[in-house]
Amino acid sequence: MLMPVAHLFPFDQSKTKIAIPLIVIDQDHFNLWCETQSPAIQQWLIANAFKAEAGQMLALPDPQQGLKALLFAIDPTDSLYCLGDLNDRLNDGLYSIEDPYHLLNLESACLGFALGTYRFQHFVAERKKKSVQLKITPSLYKKLEPHINALFWIRDLINLPAESLGPTQLALEAQELAKVYQAECKIIVGTALLEQGYPLIHTVGRASDEAPRLVELNWGNTMHPKISLIGKGVCFDTGGLNIKGMDGMSTMKKDMGGAAHALGLARLIMENQLPVRLQVLIPIVENAINGHAYRPGDIFISRKGLSVEIGNTDAEGRLILADALTKASESNPELMIDFATLTGAARIAMGHTIAALFCNDDNVAAGLLTASEKTLDPIWRMPLFAGYKKMIRGKFADLNNAPNHSYGAAITAALFLECFVGKNIPWAHFDLNAWNASAQSGRPEGGEAMAIRAVFTYLEARYAE
Repeated sequence: MLMPVAHLFPFDQSKTKIAIPLIVIDQDHFNLWCETQSPAIQQWLIANAFKAEAGQMLALPDPQQGLKALLFAIDPTDSLYCLGDLNDRLNDGLYSIEDPYHLLNLESACLGFALGTYRFQHFVAERKKKSVQLKITPSLYKKLEPHINALFWIRDLINLPAESLGPTQLALEAQELAKVYQAECKIIVGTALLEQGYPLIHTVGRASDEAPRLVELNWGNTMHPKISLIGKGVCFDTGGLNIKGMDGMSTMKKDMGGAAHALGLARLIMENQLPVRLQVLIPIVENAINGHAYRPGDIFISRKGLSVEIGNTDAEGRLILADALTKASESNPELMIDFATLTGAARIAMGHTIAALFCNDDNVAAGLLTASEKTLDPIWRMPLFAGYKKMIRGKFADLNNAPNHSYGAAITAALFLECFVGKNIPWAHFDLNAWNASAQSGRPEGGEAMAIRAVFTYLEARYAE
């Protein structure tokens, strides 16, 4: 399995190693803290104009040892990413967090620190190596490790270029994941998709030199409640005959981000042994162009039997998801969740950081939003507005995959998917950006995992007992 390229897992559980104290402070408590310090330290703070503004850092001297501690000012309202850039700012060494005024949620802060240590360096000859570690308890280490590995893996998968992670390689990643956790894995490739009833997946991927495929992974006790995860696996999206412009195509290696999310969440579920019967469906294609490419105006019959008129070949993700959602619905799971880098409209509405959620069940949506607040993993619910269903009606078929305008595009895409969800099956659809356009604290530029911590926390609360 492709594991994260980690110079060093950024935590140490040792009880004996001496660590440099990292004292966190904020402006509200700074004066109170100063009153507890020696006159020499107080003068040092004044001389260095330290005012506890968020992000300020200052070494506190010790006459005998040289360095007494580091003082680091934070914004306590940013409890996840307030330590996210420490890997870049600190010298190599072991540090222990001292939080005299209980400003931090330690678990969140350590996770944010770890996320900031990620670097995608698979193709760099001289990899930059740092050895900045935080000292934490073994119990916190045990809790954080599977989450960090899953999140790093998601980032790695998204960051890999299509030349290195095409349909064949992505399917192998899923297959290897299944081996690690003793899950069943079935892969349907090429024309076998037509023979076994997945015409839309085959249609989108048939122009590529690498055949389209559907990966199905099954794990868990058959007596446990069944949940299905579905992830959009478009390894590269040219837009097809409705070809994208240069700007639109430049990051299209990330168009398999939904698949990465579904696999990463599956990894967390299996690693933590949640008592569920898990099904993962990953339709994998490259939306390429040759003489076999599907065309605007073509009409295809989906696995569900609904006919779909092609309004735009660049709306391919919803086509491959349609067949996968139909397949998932056939076993009547207790819950279905799909992840997809589906629409630019969701990115415009939500920005780069917030995941758009569409859900047909208010209780599921409420649980996901509660988990989002708890984990500081931002989700915003969008409407499945029935009044827009007329926009996805086909002129010559049951459905059109893309209206001829961009209004409400994230909603109409979700409504299209809903047509393939089985009756009375609770379903959540995440329209993701899966990409950091620029580096921020704890979030390096490139592939990003969104909503995964929130969804796992929701599932854990729902099923762990």
